[in-house]
Amino acid sequence: MLTLDLTNAPRWHDLAPGVRVQLRPLTTALMVATRSDTAVEAVPETASDEERAVAFAKALARRAVLAWEGIGDADGNAIEPNPEAIDALLDIWPIFEAFQLTYVSKGLLLEQEKNVSASLPNGPSAGASATAKPARKPARTARRG
Repeated sequence: MLTLDLTNAPRWHDLAPGVRVQLRPLTTALMVATRSDTAVEAVPETASDEERAVAFAKALARRAVLAWEGIGDADGNAIEPNPEAIDALLDIWPIFEAFQLTYVSKGLLLEQEKNVSASLPNGPSAGASATAKPARKPARTARRG
């Protein structure tokens, strides 16, 4: 069963020990806006999937991050989120991975849930023939009287 969270309240996500970010809910509007982000659209067609994923994650984070804790400048002073700092944060591999796993993958898991539903009569498996064959019945023998 799909559970709807009708509050759409921002949530805190732990990305590393002592580092957490408050993020907007991952909504359709947020994803659509991120897809049309100029940084995402500027990724060359020859870019690898990994390069596209980084550009998308950074664009999404720039829209989603509302606040954070445990993040500071080179002198150890706490800083507020800003586009450059968010990009720098996601340049740290374990942080990028945690962001992908705790935030982005939630939307992907929902997409996977749709893929395990029963086939629709007009879907991609419509008209497909069964590949399993029924077991052969044993031959009947004449009854002896």
